[in-house]
Amino acid sequence: MLYDKDIREPLFSFLEETYGKTRIIEEKIMGGSRADVVMVTEDSLYGIEIKSDADTYARLPGQIKDYNRYFDYNYIAVGTSHAMHIEEHVPDFWGIITIDEIDGTPDFYILRRPSENPLIKYEDKLSLLWRPELQHIVYRNLKHKYDRLSKTEVIKRLVSQLSYDAIRKEISTELFERDYNTILDEINKYRVEKRNEKPRRKRRLHKHSPVVTFPDGTTVKKPNLRVSRIVRIGKKTGSKKK
Repeated sequence: MLYDKDIREPLFSFLEETYGKTRIIEEKIMGGSRADVVMVTEDSLYGIEIKSDADTYARLPGQIKDYNRYFDYNYIAVGTSHAMHIEEHVPDFWGIITIDEIDGTPDFYILRRPSENPLIKYEDKLSLLWRPELQHIVYRNLKHKYDRLSKTEVIKRLVSQLSYDAIRKEISTELFERDYNTILDEINKYRVEKRNEKPRRKRRLHKHSPVVTFPDGTTVKKPNLRVSRIVRIGKKTGSKKK
């Protein structure tokens, strides 16, 4: 039996081979749920829920509602025990990836590609960005800076003044460029210079807290938006089993 931990890394490689330029983000809180995987492409976000053979559908209805608010496309990746009846449990615009076990390793097959999500809320999708990232979009596209407005108000301005196509590309640009080594400093600089607020202090790590270790050896508590893979360029392939 394959468990979630057995599936993730091979799944990320499969997605990169299938979609080309991507950034993979794990365990993103969205609404009342947590997305297992967010895949960033040049103009879209894909939400991916993993259901291994050890998982149930108990939380899936609520998860589906949240995924539909935030992501342009959605996939569910399921183990063999779920493959025969998963179509009954997800909307018909969701994609389905089946996971077989061959010689102890996962083998992936795209049973159904996703269609564009008709229920996405662009205000919710923009809320996945941090405030300085929203300001980057404002500076590139709007005449006003909106430095003094709340994050919610800035999002409203962006949605009312930019096309959805533009918003999609801008969000992907910011997530591709996000640097976890510098983002806290950038947030604090914005809080002090633009809003006259106190900088956020770096919290001590609880001994049981999930952590990220950067290439320079720095260890910090994992933020809500967690990155497991940086941008790669992969050759696009089909979805047939090898």
